[in-house]
Amino acid sequence: MLISAEERLGRARTVLERRLMTPADLLSPEIAASWTRCLEHGLDPSQPPQIDQLDDAELRHARDAAGVLRPLVLAEMETLYDQISGSNFMIAFALTNGLILDTISDRTFNPMARTTNIQPGGLWSELGCGTNALGSAAASQRAITVHGGEHFFSRYGKLTCTAAPVFGPDGTVAGVLDASSDCSSRQQHTRALVSMAATQIENGLFREHHRGAILLAFHNRAEYLHTLSAGLMAIDASGTVLNMNLRARLFLQGLPTQAGRRFRDIFRTSFGEFIDTGKRDQRVRLQDRAGSVFVASIETLQPMTTVLPIPALVARSSPGTPVPSFVALDPSVMKAMRDVEAAARRRLPILIRGETGTGKEQLARHAHAASGRGGTFVPINCGALPESLIEAELFGHAEGAFTGSRRGGAVGLVAQADRGTLFLDEIGDMPLSLQTVLLRLLDDWTVRPVGGGATRPVDVLLIAATNVDLADHVARGRFRADLYYRLDTIEAILPPLRERVDFRPIVKHLLRTVSPDTEIEDAALAFLETQAWPGNIRELRNLLTRLTLTQEGGVLRLASVAACIGAAGMPASPRLKDQTTERIVTVHRDLGGNLSAAARRLGVSRNTVYRALARQKNV
Repeated sequence: MLISAEERLGRARTVLERRLMTPADLLSPEIAASWTRCLEHGLDPSQPPQIDQLDDAELRHARDAAGVLRPLVLAEMETLYDQISGSNFMIAFALTNGLILDTISDRTFNPMARTTNIQPGGLWSELGCGTNALGSAAASQRAITVHGGEHFFSRYGKLTCTAAPVFGPDGTVAGVLDASSDCSSRQQHTRALVSMAATQIENGLFREHHRGAILLAFHNRAEYLHTLSAGLMAIDASGTVLNMNLRARLFLQGLPTQAGRRFRDIFRTSFGEFIDTGKRDQRVRLQDRAGSVFVASIETLQPMTTVLPIPALVARSSPGTPVPSFVALDPSVMKAMRDVEAAARRRLPILIRGETGTGKEQLARHAHAASGRGGTFVPINCGALPESLIEAELFGHAEGAFTGSRRGGAVGLVAQADRGTLFLDEIGDMPLSLQTVLLRLLDDWTVRPVGGGATRPVDVLLIAATNVDLADHVARGRFRADLYYRLDTIEAILPPLRERVDFRPIVKHLLRTVSPDTEIEDAALAFLETQAWPGNIRELRNLLTRLTLTQEGGVLRLASVAACIGAAGMPASPRLKDQTTERIVTVHRDLGGNLSAAARRLGVSRNTVYRALARQKNV
């Protein structure tokens, strides 16, 4: 006689609770194995232990220690949150010891989260909390779904949790990604989405770890080359294999894939020929020594040689990499970096948005460095260009073309950027007459000096930056719509300093820059976090410079920091936060309570909207 899944689970729990045994015939293999581990560790299903909880300082230390992993995870958690429809659910990420670093939850799930203590700082190891998706995925190193009564302790019987391990470049588990809901909100596709998100994080870790190496992606089907199923391989300039991801090892099963082997040991195509072809073509045909054929593309051709001076990006060196790579400890900045890198390699126009002082030019210089272009980075302040000399400044001029023209003529800024990058700063201030001239350049990428001379083609990566809403300028007739759509191929948004999750590392990095022998106490850091920072990173740097001029070396104390801020008349953040919260709550209400729509309208993350709603609720 067939029995339902619910009846089987009910019988299994009876055996577990009365006889302290695992009825393997009534459970899936993964749940049975977890129950067995819990019993062997001495856990009693009738006596759930208290969940350990780290204090704020310990949690902050753990988050800092996670390094590049955390921003990659936070960005993917946001995406996963958007993908899982419905309500009453939470996305969480934990380290291998079960320590939850971050969560994003639907408001309707919050009571459940408080009851079960699923919150940052909670320790959810399998040996501490019994069978649960976070802990059991870490213990088994496999994706797992734990539904209702499958939890070892019945107190979690109203939860359905799905988790997948995240593997680091060295093959060890770096953490676990989880999606939890109440049992009635369970969705069949959640496990696939969580596993895909975990793979995305793994690929991001691989790329970050091998930043500076030659990175290639390959697949046996061309249409899957730029998907999560592609193999990734890191190689040095001599053709020595540094590492490859799990998918690459599966593609090349039976071949020598360990680090230290040569490119020629794996593929029939010579390394030099592959690189030469990859410079010319976006896709390269590769055949391995076993005869399998792949389509490959070179994601990173040459190591970056320019250090990105954005203070919020903390340098982190990978073993064997002579040039340091950069870790954005804020997921929004990390995403902006990835976006501009990918666009620059394909010579796509880039638009960078952000308030003054957020590091737009530095991000543009990073894009230039990532592009591998051999030409010059040429910055132009659009608001400072004289309207009467716009064309001459951009395209150059012949001698005697106009009164005051240079002897011998001038080549022009666009030609100076040939084979390099043209950076148009504050493009929102560009006069309409200049917009017309720029649009003509974008149409054919040729320049002709004012007053005569031959037309010449140019190869330029165009990056524009602004601190205004260009779409609003288009609606008001201040900016040409056709130019806006040409520039807005890839948009990278840099968040203001007051919204950054990596404020403290920014302060410490800046302090090392302006005064390497000076430190700052935690109380002073906490006070700086309460400020509005309308001038963003530039304003923060200026303040730290003033402080270190009067106190060179030693430790910056709260009293001196507060006194300096008071003397400067800097606005405090609470008032600004109140105004921001009110604005977010109003937009959220006007859009019928749609969290995603409010985030898109305001140009912020869902987490920012959620935090504002939580602040308003607690008022």
